[in-house]
Amino acid sequence: MKQNRKMAQSQVWLYQLGAGLCLTSGLALVALFLHTLPGIGILSPLILAILLGILVRNTVGTPPICQLGVSFSLKWLLRLAIILLGLQLSWSQLFEIGSVGLFIVVITLVSTFVFTCWLGKHLGVSQKLSQLIAAGTSICGASAVIATNVVVDGKDEDVTYAVAIVTVFGTTSMLLYPMLSELLHLTSQAFGIWCGTSIHEVAQVIATTFQQGELTSQIATISKLSRVVLLAPTVLALGLFSARSASQRQSLTWQNPPIPWFVVCFIGLILINSFQIFPEGPKALVIQANQFLLTIPMTAMGLETNLYKLKEAGLKPLYLGVFAWLFISTFSLILVKTFYA
Repeated sequence: MKQNRKMAQSQVWLYQLGAGLCLTSGLALVALFLHTLPGIGILSPLILAILLGILVRNTVGTPPICQLGVSFSLKWLLRLAIILLGLQLSWSQLFEIGSVGLFIVVITLVSTFVFTCWLGKHLGVSQKLSQLIAAGTSICGASAVIATNVVVDGKDEDVTYAVAIVTVFGTTSMLLYPMLSELLHLTSQAFGIWCGTSIHEVAQVIATTFQQGELTSQIATISKLSRVVLLAPTVLALGLFSARSASQRQSLTWQNPPIPWFVVCFIGLILINSFQIFPEGPKALVIQANQFLLTIPMTAMGLETNLYKLKEAGLKPLYLGVFAWLFISTFSLILVKTFYA
């Protein structure tokens, strides 16, 4: 009797899990398709996935039977996707822009992160939302927000707000920077470093520098990837300090480590890729599949987002995003003009 009951419970659990995974995967496929369309394609699949999830949640609602699969996608598939991002990065990328370029990237990233968290505190923005906006602005846009939230543990509405902010201002930079290039009399190298150091998303950097020539585009992309590599130590640091109280730190043991397991795996894959241990053929397939895998949790994020709660956050986080964007743009430009005049 008990065995039959357990079997029935397992079947119900698998059915609910499958229903939720079908919903999130289906919306992810729609997001990837929309990304291929003219006009809409300017938005990344991650952004489109969140928007689709929000649309479903706040119109027809998330079906209760799908909740288990949605939660599974948001927690476990997200961690797996972040781990696999390590195959796209290598430590050698940090040194391809030279010591001066690396200095500008690192000092800008750290300064922007600290400034944004400091200003968020004074504006009355929650610490978690401030950290998410700081990560998205200083490192690599939506991907940094998503990865950082795994250790920060902010609300889904915080993640959605932060992603929206970095998307808006990253797009603004993409449109504004090419016009400023001529006004500021920047060389190809200087403009590439500036774009790679201060624009939020990798795709936005490529789009901004595409018409400026191959050299500018290469320098900008390498600079940007240097910032992306620094996502690992940033998440590691936040996992150690940001989300832990003093009493929690004292209670940490080897059985309860302060470093999230997925961060260890993420760094491990970066090391594997740095030493070129992983075969190129399978690696390319994994990277391609991971784009879809990373899109699935984004639909789950949207399905968990209540627009009414998002509205309750007010305009202060938006002001924080504006000042963070102005800071990283201006500060990095000053450094670029100083060293590459």
